[in-house]
Amino acid sequence: MTVIRIGTRGSALALAQTEWVKRRLEQHDREIRAEIVRIKTSGDRFLTSPTLALGKGIFVKEIEDALLEKKIDLAVHSMKDLPTVATPGLTIAAVPERQDARDALVVRSRASLSDLPRGAKIGTGSLRRRAQVLNRRPDLSVAPIRGNVDTRLRKMDAGEVDALVMAAAGLNRLGLAERIGEYLAPDVCLPAPAQGALAVQARDGDHAVNIVAFLRHAPTMLAVAAERALLEALGGGCQLPVGALGSVSGDVLHLSAVVADPDGRKILRDEHSGPREAAEHIGVELAERLLSRGASRLLSDEH
Repeated sequence: MTVIRIGTRGSALALAQTEWVKRRLEQHDREIRAEIVRIKTSGDRFLTSPTLALGKGIFVKEIEDALLEKKIDLAVHSMKDLPTVATPGLTIAAVPERQDARDALVVRSRASLSDLPRGAKIGTGSLRRRAQVLNRRPDLSVAPIRGNVDTRLRKMDAGEVDALVMAAAGLNRLGLAERIGEYLAPDVCLPAPAQGALAVQARDGDHAVNIVAFLRHAPTMLAVAAERALLEALGGGCQLPVGALGSVSGDVLHLSAVVADPDGRKILRDEHSGPREAAEHIGVELAERLLSRGASRLLSDEH
């Protein structure tokens, strides 16, 4: 029997994601027993601080440290939480098939974004979501909100905000799809780069890399590679008001992107396609096109 220790955050969503990986591992190889190790990250310790103030990698650093120190064998992350620059000594061993990448509007009355009354207060901690919602509905109010999925839902139910914009994947993984009032189309709110995708991380050259190889989903890995390359070329950081969504059809990869100022007054959209094997190059080229159209000025105003 081979014991594989999988590190993760302790939130309900992180545990649900890691339980899924654990089940897949044990079903794939009956000689494997997976153990889940909960690790508290900086992002979990400072839940009252804005995520922007805490910097990059706030939900992954302590987990990566445990992996490097061989306290765990694998780590499961929400891919969008991983900095675009890889940590030396670690590798993304697998990216499983992506869940729904879209954002979702959660409202007590199950209304759509167009149904919300003027002045309704939307809760989100994301500059990207804030910008795109205000671009579509400048008459709404957007308020920062922190906490895990359950905490945010409780705050909305208590009347602190009228609605939330959250990742559909997280709600689906937690069995909370019935709370979704509307799935926001990409032309309304383009998701964060790598949203809905998981990253299974391991040490370079470790046996665990091969153990999770069966989880790799090539179309997802290519789409996410393009999205993350675009984000890195624009300056990196999951807090930037940048949306990106890639898709693979046959041998072609298509990438859509958006860059906005935080208040949604100015917004740039563009898209690019090319051979799937050139995923990262497609991301960089699209970023360069956006920068040539003034994206750097918008991103310099993100605070």
